[in-house]
Amino acid sequence: MSAPALKTAPAAVPAAGAPGPFAAWLPAAVPAGEPDWLTTARSAAAARVASASVPTNKSEDWRYTGLRALLEQGFTPVDEPLTALLPDDIEDVLLPGLDAHRVVFVNGRFAPQLSVLEGLPAGLRIGGLRATLAEDPDALREVLTAVAGDGAHVLTALNTAGFDDGLVLLAARGVQVEKPIELLNLSVGLDEPRVAQPRHVVALGDAAQVTLIERYLSLGDALYCNNVLLELDLGRDAVLRHRRIQIESPSAFHVSGVYLRQGANSRYDGINIGMGGRWSRTDLVMRFGGERAECDLKGLYLAGDQQLIDYHLDVRHELPRCTSRENFKGIVYGKGKAVFDGLVYVAKDAQQSDAELSNRNLLLAPSAEVDTKPQLEIYADDVKCSHGTTVGQIEPEMLFYLRSRGIAEGLARRMLCLGFAGEIIDALGSAAIVEHVADAVGRRLEAAPL
Repeated sequence: MSAPALKTAPAAVPAAGAPGPFAAWLPAAVPAGEPDWLTTARSAAAARVASASVPTNKSEDWRYTGLRALLEQGFTPVDEPLTALLPDDIEDVLLPGLDAHRVVFVNGRFAPQLSVLEGLPAGLRIGGLRATLAEDPDALREVLTAVAGDGAHVLTALNTAGFDDGLVLLAARGVQVEKPIELLNLSVGLDEPRVAQPRHVVALGDAAQVTLIERYLSLGDALYCNNVLLELDLGRDAVLRHRRIQIESPSAFHVSGVYLRQGANSRYDGINIGMGGRWSRTDLVMRFGGERAECDLKGLYLAGDQQLIDYHLDVRHELPRCTSRENFKGIVYGKGKAVFDGLVYVAKDAQQSDAELSNRNLLLAPSAEVDTKPQLEIYADDVKCSHGTTVGQIEPEMLFYLRSRGIAEGLARRMLCLGFAGEIIDALGSAAIVEHVADAVGRRLEAAPL
Protein backbone atom coordinates (compact mmCIF):
# COMPACT_ATOMS: atom_id res chain seq x y z
CA MET A 1 0.00 0.00 0.00
CA SER A 2 1.43 3.37 -0.96
CA ALA A 3 2.02 6.00 1.72
CA PRO A 4 -0.62 8.74 2.13
CA ALA A 5 0.03 12.05 0.47
CA LEU A 6 1.19 15.04 2.46
CA LYS A 7 -0.93 18.01 3.38
CA THR A 8 0.11 21.45 4.53
CA ALA A 9 0.59 21.66 8.27
CA PRO A 10 -2.25 23.33 10.20
CA ALA A 11 -1.77 27.00 10.92
CA ALA A 12 -1.46 26.27 14.63
CA VAL A 13 1.69 24.20 14.02
CA PRO A 14 4.72 26.48 13.62
CA ALA A 15 6.60 25.72 10.41
CA ALA A 16 10.36 25.43 10.14
CA GLY A 17 11.89 28.81 10.87
CA ALA A 18 9.37 29.71 13.57
CA PRO A 19 10.79 31.09 16.85
CA GLY A 20 12.56 28.67 19.15
CA PRO A 21 15.93 26.89 19.08
CA PHE A 22 14.45 23.63 17.78
CA ALA A 23 12.11 25.10 15.16
CA ALA A 24 14.17 23.73 12.26
CA TRP A 25 13.32 20.19 13.42
CA LEU A 26 9.60 20.74 12.79
CA PRO A 27 8.31 19.45 9.45
CA ALA A 28 6.68 21.77 6.95
CA ALA A 29 3.93 19.18 6.41
CA VAL A 30 2.21 16.36 8.26
CA PRO A 31 0.65 13.20 6.75
CA ALA A 32 -2.75 13.70 5.17
CA GLY A 33 -5.80 12.11 6.74
CA GLU A 34 -4.67 12.36 10.34
CA PRO A 35 -7.51 12.51 12.90
CA ASP A 36 -8.40 15.78 14.59
CA TRP A 37 -7.23 14.55 18.01
CA LEU A 38 -3.73 14.04 16.63
CA THR A 39 -3.69 17.42 14.90
CA THR A 40 -4.62 18.99 18.24
CA ALA A 41 -1.85 17.09 20.04
CA ARG A 42 0.69 18.11 17.40
CA SER A 43 -0.32 21.75 17.64
CA ALA A 44 0.03 21.78 21.42
CA ALA A 45 3.43 20.09 21.22
CA ALA A 46 4.66 22.49 18.52
CA ALA A 47 3.60 25.43 20.68
CA ARG A 48 5.69 24.02 23.55
CA VAL A 49 8.64 23.64 21.19
CA ALA A 50 8.30 27.22 19.92
CA SER A 51 8.23 28.64 23.44
CA ALA A 52 10.98 26.42 24.86
CA SER A 53 14.41 27.70 25.69
CA VAL A 54 17.53 25.58 25.55
CA PRO A 55 18.03 23.77 28.88
CA THR A 56 21.29 24.72 30.60
CA ASN A 57 23.35 23.13 33.35
CA LYS A 58 21.22 25.09 35.82
CA SER A 59 18.44 22.61 35.04
CA GLU A 60 18.78 19.52 37.22
CA ASP A 61 17.86 17.17 34.34
CA TRP A 62 20.56 18.67 32.09
CA ARG A 63 23.27 19.46 34.64
CA TYR A 64 25.81 17.09 33.12
CA THR A 65 24.60 16.90 29.51
CA GLY A 66 24.68 20.03 27.41
CA LEU A 67 22.59 20.48 24.27
CA ARG A 68 24.93 22.86 22.50
CA ALA A 69 26.60 20.14 20.42
CA LEU A 70 23.18 18.83 19.34
CA LEU A 71 21.95 22.24 18.25
CA GLU A 72 25.13 23.18 16.41
CA GLN A 73 24.67 20.44 13.80
CA GLY A 74 21.82 22.16 11.93
CA PHE A 75 19.60 19.09 11.69
CA THR A 76 16.49 19.26 9.50
CA PRO A 77 13.77 16.60 9.16
CA VAL A 78 14.07 13.61 6.85
CA ASP A 79 11.70 14.58 4.05
CA GLU A 80 11.63 11.58 1.69
CA PRO A 81 11.61 7.82 2.37
CA LEU A 82 14.71 5.91 1.30
CA THR A 83 13.41 3.01 -0.79
CA ALA A 84 16.58 1.97 -2.64
CA LEU A 85 17.76 -0.56 -0.04
CA LEU A 86 17.20 -4.23 -0.88
CA PRO A 87 17.38 -7.27 1.44
CA ASP A 88 20.92 -8.07 0.24
CA ASP A 89 22.05 -4.61 1.39
CA ILE A 90 21.35 -5.38 5.05
CA GLU A 91 22.63 -8.95 5.24
CA ASP A 92 25.75 -7.87 7.11
CA VAL A 93 23.78 -6.32 9.97
CA LEU A 94 21.44 -9.26 10.57
CA LEU A 95 22.19 -11.51 13.54
CA PRO A 96 23.11 -15.10 12.66
CA GLY A 97 20.92 -17.58 14.45
CA LEU A 98 18.19 -15.10 15.41
CA ASP A 99 14.84 -16.56 14.39
CA ALA A 100 12.48 -13.61 14.62
CA HIS A 101 9.74 -11.67 12.92
CA ARG A 102 11.51 -8.58 11.58
CA VAL A 103 10.17 -5.08 11.03
CA VAL A 104 12.64 -2.61 9.53
CA PHE A 105 12.70 1.19 9.55
CA VAL A 106 15.15 3.21 7.46
CA ASN A 107 15.72 6.81 8.54
CA GLY A 108 12.54 6.57 10.60
CA ARG A 109 10.27 5.23 7.81
CA PHE A 110 8.75 1.76 7.58
CA ALA A 111 10.53 -0.37 4.96
CA PRO A 112 8.21 -3.25 4.05
CA GLN A 113 10.62 -4.54 1.39
CA LEU A 114 13.17 -5.27 4.13
CA SER A 115 10.75 -6.60 6.73
CA VAL A 116 9.88 -10.26 7.31
CA LEU A 117 6.38 -10.51 8.75
CA GLU A 118 4.90 -13.68 7.30
CA GLY A 119 3.23 -16.16 9.59
CA LEU A 120 2.20 -13.77 12.35
CA PRO A 121 -0.08 -15.43 14.89
CA ALA A 122 -3.73 -14.49 15.04
CA GLY A 123 -4.34 -11.49 17.27
CA LEU A 124 -0.95 -9.88 16.55
CA ARG A 125 -0.88 -6.74 14.41
CA ILE A 126 2.42 -5.27 13.19
CA GLY A 127 2.85 -2.44 10.73
CA GLY A 128 3.72 1.20 10.18
CA LEU A 129 2.22 4.02 12.22
CA ARG A 130 1.68 6.22 9.18
CA ALA A 131 -0.47 3.61 7.41
CA THR A 132 -2.28 2.60 10.61
CA LEU A 133 -3.39 6.16 11.32
CA ALA A 134 -4.69 6.48 7.76
CA GLU A 135 -6.59 3.18 7.85
CA ASP A 136 -7.83 3.08 11.46
CA PRO A 137 -7.30 6.53 13.00
CA ASP A 138 -8.81 5.76 16.41
CA ALA A 139 -6.94 2.48 17.02
CA LEU A 140 -4.04 4.29 18.67
CA ARG A 141 -5.74 7.26 20.28
CA GLU A 142 -5.50 6.01 23.87
CA VAL A 143 -1.81 5.09 23.67
CA LEU A 144 -0.68 8.15 21.73
CA THR A 145 -2.41 10.60 24.06
CA ALA A 146 -2.10 8.93 27.47
CA VAL A 147 1.14 6.98 27.88
CA ALA A 148 3.83 9.62 27.29
CA GLY A 149 1.62 12.65 27.82
CA ASP A 150 3.64 15.85 27.61
CA GLY A 151 6.84 13.87 28.09
CA ALA A 152 9.98 14.55 30.06
CA HIS A 153 11.38 17.51 28.09
CA VAL A 154 11.30 19.54 24.89
CA LEU A 155 12.74 16.72 22.76
CA THR A 156 9.68 14.61 23.55
CA ALA A 157 7.45 17.47 22.41
CA LEU A 158 9.52 17.66 19.22
CA ASN A 159 8.74 14.03 18.49
CA THR A 160 5.02 14.55 19.07
CA ALA A 161 4.99 17.58 16.78
CA GLY A 162 7.13 16.00 14.08
CA PHE A 163 6.84 12.22 14.00
CA ASP A 164 6.04 10.80 10.61
CA ASP A 165 6.11 7.03 11.05
CA GLY A 166 6.98 4.29 13.49
CA LEU A 167 6.19 0.77 14.62
CA VAL A 168 2.70 -0.30 15.57
CA LEU A 169 2.63 -3.56 17.54
CA LEU A 170 -0.76 -4.53 18.95
CA ALA A 171 -1.24 -7.88 20.69
CA ALA A 172 -4.79 -8.88 21.54
CA ARG A 173 -5.87 -10.36 24.86
CA GLY A 174 -4.15 -13.65 25.64
CA VAL A 175 -1.87 -13.69 22.58
CA GLN A 176 1.47 -15.34 23.28
CA VAL A 177 4.01 -14.77 20.52
CA GLU A 178 6.58 -17.57 20.48
CA LYS A 179 9.13 -15.96 18.18
CA PRO A 180 10.72 -12.64 19.15
CA ILE A 181 9.93 -9.53 17.14
CA GLU A 182 12.97 -7.61 15.94
CA LEU A 183 12.56 -3.87 15.45
CA LEU A 184 15.55 -2.91 13.30
CA ASN A 185 16.17 0.84 13.01
CA LEU A 186 18.69 1.59 10.26
CA SER A 187 20.18 5.01 9.57
CA VAL A 188 21.71 5.97 6.24
CA GLY A 189 23.57 9.23 5.74
CA LEU A 190 22.04 11.81 3.41
CA ASP A 191 23.39 14.88 1.65
CA GLU A 192 23.00 17.05 4.77
CA PRO A 193 22.49 16.44 8.51
CA ARG A 194 18.99 15.06 9.03
CA VAL A 195 16.88 14.15 12.02
CA ALA A 196 14.46 11.22 12.01
CA GLN A 197 11.71 11.19 14.64
CA PRO A 198 10.00 7.80 14.67
CA ARG A 199 7.21 7.09 17.17
CA HIS A 200 6.99 3.43 18.13
CA VAL A 201 3.81 2.12 19.80
CA VAL A 202 3.54 -1.25 21.56
CA ALA A 203 0.28 -2.23 23.28
CA LEU A 204 -0.28 -5.64 24.85
CA GLY A 205 -3.75 -6.78 25.85
CA ASP A 206 -4.47 -8.61 29.09
CA ALA A 207 -2.28 -11.70 29.54
CA ALA A 208 -0.46 -11.18 26.22
CA GLN A 209 3.24 -12.09 26.05
CA VAL A 210 5.77 -10.67 23.59
CA THR A 211 9.56 -10.46 23.23
CA LEU A 212 10.76 -7.30 21.44
CA ILE A 213 14.36 -6.83 20.28
CA GLU A 214 14.93 -3.18 19.35
CA ARG A 215 18.20 -2.37 17.56
CA TYR A 216 19.68 0.91 16.30
CA LEU A 217 22.61 0.89 13.90
CA SER A 218 24.09 2.75 10.95
CA LEU A 219 25.04 1.87 7.41
CA GLY A 220 28.17 4.02 7.36
CA ASP A 221 29.62 6.69 9.64
CA ALA A 222 27.43 9.64 8.66
CA LEU A 223 26.26 12.51 10.84
CA TYR A 224 22.55 12.29 11.67
CA CYS A 225 20.16 12.34 14.61
CA ASN A 226 17.48 9.96 15.82
CA ASN A 227 14.88 11.46 18.15
CA VAL A 228 12.87 8.37 19.08
CA LEU A 229 9.85 8.02 21.32
CA LEU A 230 8.59 4.60 22.35
CA GLU A 231 5.27 4.09 24.14
CA LEU A 232 4.63 0.77 25.87
CA ASP A 233 1.21 -0.10 27.27
CA LEU A 234 0.86 -3.38 29.16
CA GLY A 235 -2.54 -4.76 30.08
CA ARG A 236 -3.35 -6.80 33.15
CA ASP A 237 -1.08 -9.88 33.52
CA ALA A 238 0.77 -8.98 30.30
CA VAL A 239 4.49 -9.76 29.91
CA LEU A 240 6.94 -7.81 27.75
CA ARG A 241 10.57 -8.89 27.42
CA HIS A 242 12.33 -5.92 25.82
CA ARG A 243 15.92 -5.67 24.60
CA ARG A 244 17.25 -2.30 23.34
CA ILE A 245 20.67 -2.20 21.66
CA GLN A 246 22.13 1.07 20.38
CA ILE A 247 25.36 0.71 18.37
CA GLU A 248 25.31 3.62 15.93
CA SER A 249 27.71 5.69 13.86
CA PRO A 250 30.47 7.42 15.88
CA SER A 251 29.16 10.69 14.38
CA ALA A 252 25.53 10.09 15.31
CA PHE A 253 23.30 11.83 17.86
CA HIS A 254 20.66 9.72 19.55
CA VAL A 255 17.73 10.70 21.77
CA SER A 256 15.33 8.07 23.12
CA GLY A 257 12.29 8.40 25.32
CA VAL A 258 10.81 5.13 26.60
CA TYR A 259 7.46 5.53 28.35
CA LEU A 260 5.92 2.51 30.06
CA ARG A 261 2.47 2.07 31.60
CA GLN A 262 1.85 -1.23 33.39
CA GLY A 263 -1.44 -2.83 34.31
CA ALA A 264 -2.04 -4.92 37.42
CA ASN A 265 0.13 -8.05 37.75
CA SER A 266 1.98 -7.23 34.53
CA ARG A 267 5.71 -7.78 34.11
CA TYR A 268 8.23 -5.72 32.15
CA ASP A 269 11.74 -7.12 31.66
CA GLY A 270 13.87 -4.49 29.92
CA ILE A 271 17.60 -4.44 29.13
CA ASN A 272 19.33 -1.42 27.56
CA ILE A 273 22.71 -1.60 25.83
CA GLY A 274 24.20 1.79 24.86
CA MET A 275 27.60 2.00 23.19
CA GLY A 276 27.20 3.92 19.94
CA GLY A 277 26.96 7.50 18.77
CA ARG A 278 28.83 10.67 19.59
CA TRP A 279 26.07 11.97 21.88
CA SER A 280 23.15 10.01 23.27
CA ARG A 281 20.47 10.56 25.87
CA THR A 282 17.91 7.95 26.96
CA ASP A 283 14.98 8.65 29.28
CA LEU A 284 13.23 5.65 30.84
CA VAL A 285 9.92 6.73 32.38
CA MET A 286 7.98 3.99 34.15
CA ARG A 287 4.48 4.19 35.64
CA PHE A 288 2.44 1.54 37.46
CA GLY A 289 -1.25 1.55 36.56
CA GLY A 290 -2.25 -1.42 38.71
CA GLU A 291 -1.15 -3.25 41.86
CA ARG A 292 1.42 -6.06 41.97
CA ALA A 293 3.08 -5.06 38.72
CA GLU A 294 6.80 -5.78 38.30
CA CYS A 295 9.36 -3.70 36.42
CA ASP A 296 12.91 -5.01 35.93
CA LEU A 297 15.35 -2.60 34.27
CA LYS A 298 18.94 -3.45 33.46
CA GLY A 299 21.51 -1.56 31.44
CA LEU A 300 25.09 -1.54 30.20
CA TYR A 301 26.78 1.47 28.64
CA LEU A 302 30.24 2.07 27.17
CA ALA A 303 31.55 5.58 26.59
CA GLY A 304 34.88 6.21 24.87
CA ASP A 305 36.83 9.09 23.38
CA GLN A 306 34.71 12.10 22.36
CA GLN A 307 31.57 10.23 23.40
CA LEU A 308 28.76 11.10 25.80
CA ILE A 309 26.15 8.57 26.96
CA ASP A 310 23.40 9.66 29.34
CA TYR A 311 20.70 7.53 31.02
CA HIS A 312 17.87 9.10 33.01
CA LEU A 313 15.42 6.91 34.94
CA ASP A 314 12.12 8.04 36.43
CA VAL A 315 10.31 5.16 38.15
CA ARG A 316 7.13 6.09 40.06
CA HIS A 317 5.52 3.83 42.65
CA GLU A 318 2.14 5.45 43.16
CA LEU A 319 0.13 2.29 43.89
CA PRO A 320 0.62 -0.39 46.56
CA ARG A 321 2.48 -3.68 46.22
CA CYS A 322 4.52 -3.02 43.07
CA THR A 323 8.13 -4.09 42.54
CA SER A 324 10.95 -2.45 40.59
CA ARG A 325 14.58 -3.38 40.04
CA GLU A 326 17.08 -1.04 38.36
CA ASN A 327 20.59 -2.34 37.76
CA PHE A 328 22.90 -0.36 35.43
CA LYS A 329 26.62 -0.77 34.79
CA GLY A 330 28.99 1.50 32.88
CA ILE A 331 32.49 1.25 31.43
CA VAL A 332 34.15 4.57 30.53
CA TYR A 333 37.56 4.95 28.92
CA GLY A 334 39.74 7.47 27.09
CA LYS A 335 38.08 10.88 27.28
CA GLY A 336 34.58 9.41 27.39
CA LYS A 337 31.81 10.70 29.63
CA ALA A 338 28.80 8.89 31.05
CA VAL A 339 25.84 10.19 33.03
CA PHE A 340 23.43 8.13 35.12
CA ASP A 341 20.54 9.88 36.86
CA GLY A 342 18.07 7.46 38.41
CA LEU A 343 15.02 8.38 40.49
CA VAL A 344 12.71 5.96 42.27
CA TYR A 345 9.72 7.74 43.80
CA VAL A 346 7.40 6.05 46.31
CA ALA A 347 4.17 7.92 47.01
CA LYS A 348 2.44 8.06 50.40
CA ASP A 349 -0.21 5.50 49.47
CA ALA A 350 2.21 3.10 47.74
CA GLN A 351 2.58 0.82 50.76
CA GLN A 352 4.52 -2.46 50.46
CA SER A 353 6.48 -1.16 47.50
CA ASP A 354 9.72 -3.01 46.80
CA ALA A 355 12.48 -1.17 44.91
CA GLU A 356 16.23 -1.62 44.40
CA LEU A 357 18.38 0.85 42.43
CA SER A 358 22.03 0.18 41.62
CA ASN A 359 24.62 1.86 39.41
CA ARG A 360 28.21 0.59 39.17
CA ASN A 361 30.94 2.02 36.96
CA LEU A 362 34.46 1.18 35.82
CA LEU A 363 36.80 4.01 34.81
CA LEU A 364 39.66 2.76 32.64
CA ALA A 365 41.58 6.04 32.28
CA PRO A 366 42.23 9.16 34.39
CA SER A 367 40.57 11.29 31.70
CA ALA A 368 37.32 9.29 31.77
CA GLU A 369 34.35 10.81 33.61
CA VAL A 370 31.13 9.50 35.07
CA ASP A 371 28.44 11.54 36.85
CA THR A 372 26.08 9.29 38.77
CA LYS A 373 23.11 10.27 40.90
CA PRO A 374 20.82 7.47 42.12
CA GLN A 375 17.91 8.85 44.16
CA LEU A 376 15.13 7.50 46.36
CA GLU A 377 12.14 9.62 47.38
CA ILE A 378 10.00 7.70 49.85
CA TYR A 379 6.78 9.00 51.39
CA ALA A 380 5.30 5.65 52.48
CA ASP A 381 6.27 3.91 55.73
CA ASP A 382 5.83 0.22 54.84
CA VAL A 383 8.33 -0.29 52.03
CA LYS A 384 11.48 -2.19 51.12
CA CYS A 385 13.78 0.12 49.17
CA SER A 386 17.53 0.49 48.66
CA HIS A 387 19.95 2.25 46.35
CA GLY A 388 23.67 2.50 45.80
CA THR A 389 26.42 3.50 43.41
CA THR A 390 30.11 2.76 42.90
CA VAL A 391 32.80 4.27 40.71
CA GLY A 392 36.11 2.43 40.60
CA GLN A 393 39.00 1.10 38.56
CA ILE A 394 40.21 -2.37 37.70
CA GLU A 395 41.75 -3.97 40.77
CA PRO A 396 45.55 -4.06 40.31
CA GLU A 397 45.74 -7.45 42.03
CA MET A 398 43.34 -8.99 39.52
CA LEU A 399 45.25 -7.51 36.61
CA PHE A 400 48.56 -8.73 38.08
CA TYR A 401 47.12 -12.23 38.51
CA LEU A 402 46.27 -12.48 34.81
CA ARG A 403 49.53 -10.85 33.69
CA SER A 404 51.53 -13.29 35.81
CA ARG A 405 49.99 -16.12 33.80
CA GLY A 406 51.26 -14.77 30.52
CA ILE A 407 48.15 -12.84 29.44
CA ALA A 408 48.90 -9.56 27.67
CA GLU A 409 47.74 -6.43 29.50
CA GLY A 410 45.21 -5.39 26.84
CA LEU A 411 43.60 -8.84 26.78
CA ALA A 412 43.63 -9.02 30.57
CA ARG A 413 41.79 -5.70 30.82
CA ARG A 414 39.25 -6.88 28.27
CA MET A 415 38.65 -10.10 30.21
CA LEU A 416 38.11 -8.22 33.47
CA CYS A 417 35.76 -5.72 31.84
CA LEU A 418 33.73 -8.48 30.22
CA GLY A 419 33.52 -10.15 33.61
CA PHE A 420 32.17 -6.91 35.07
CA ALA A 421 29.64 -6.55 32.23
CA GLY A 422 28.75 -10.24 32.04
CA GLU A 423 25.83 -10.04 34.48
CA ILE A 424 23.98 -7.68 32.13
CA ILE A 425 25.06 -9.34 28.87
CA ASP A 426 24.07 -12.83 30.02
CA ALA A 427 20.65 -11.55 31.10
CA LEU A 428 19.86 -10.76 27.44
CA GLY A 429 18.85 -14.40 27.15
CA SER A 430 18.95 -15.14 23.44
CA ALA A 431 22.26 -16.76 22.45
CA ALA A 432 22.36 -14.72 19.23
CA ILE A 433 21.93 -11.43 21.12
CA VAL A 434 24.38 -12.40 23.87
CA GLU A 435 27.06 -13.27 21.32
CA HIS A 436 26.43 -10.09 19.32
CA VAL A 437 26.69 -7.78 22.32
CA ALA A 438 29.63 -9.59 23.93
CA ASP A 439 31.55 -9.42 20.65
CA ALA A 440 30.76 -5.72 20.19
CA VAL A 441 31.80 -4.90 23.76
CA GLY A 442 34.96 -6.94 23.44
CA ARG A 443 36.00 -5.28 20.18
CA ARG A 444 35.39 -1.84 21.64
CA LEU A 445 37.48 -2.60 24.73
CA GLU A 446 40.28 -4.15 22.71
CA ALA A 447 40.68 -0.92 20.76
CA ALA A 448 40.03 1.37 23.74
CA PRO A 449 42.66 3.98 24.62
CA LEU A 450 43.45 3.56 28.30
